[in-house]
Amino acid sequence: MEAPGQVAVVTGGGSGIGGAVATALLGAGWRVAVAGRRAEPLRATADAAGAPADQVLTVTADVTSPESVEALFAAVTERWGRLDLLVNNAGTFGSPAPVEEFELAQWRTVVDTNLTGSFLCARQAFRIMKGQRPQGGRIINNGSLSAVTPRPNSVAYTASKHAVTGLTKTLSLEGRRYNIACGQIDIGNAATDMTSSFGSGTLQADGSTRSEPVMDVRHVVDGVLYMAGLPLDANVQNLTVLATAMPSFVGRG
Repeated sequence: MEAPGQVAVVTGGGSGIGGAVATALLGAGWRVAVAGRRAEPLRATADAAGAPADQVLTVTADVTSPESVEALFAAVTERWGRLDLLVNNAGTFGSPAPVEEFELAQWRTVVDTNLTGSFLCARQAFRIMKGQRPQGGRIINNGSLSAVTPRPNSVAYTASKHAVTGLTKTLSLEGRRYNIACGQIDIGNAATDMTSSFGSGTLQADGSTRSEPVMDVRHVVDGVLYMAGLPLDANVQNLTVLATAMPSFVGRG
């Protein structure tokens, strides 16, 4: 997929899936704004991609802050004059705990990052994509398998990811009149820092602990690139990519 000159924003781009997606987009010719809370990992992503300086922009941004999000997108339009793709990837799992022990502060942190952050970024993207010429663009939300099936001790993460599905559907509906497409990728057990403990064992729905398989993050990247490379008259509404043998998603667990 080659997209010379098209402009993308990738949140949570300093590591994991976001870093891999940003690197792949740069390799495919996109101009990419890599956004995240810490400058050093963002710079590492940009350096690892080996892209020319005029093709990449690193922006320190907090997706939970409206002012920070507005500044991020203002930097992008000031640099390149338009926006063709937003990958809403920034997210956090929070500290696992049973519902009755889950702290309100943790709830707010997870929901603010995963849901409110995705909304704030999508809102700015809509404003730009609606007003630019040619009009339109694409938004890809990172949903997670938890948007469909929860893990134990993940009340805030699961609730936020279920809500991301509602956000995705609403953006897809309201974006039609402006040639804005929106889809969601639900990911299960990609090999990142977040899943590094899965090999030694993680809590299952039946209360047992067992190791889980993971898949190479490049398979997630391939899915995002496919979604991003479609013309705006076509859309992947939802794509699920998971490690084939992971438990407790397909079937009774």
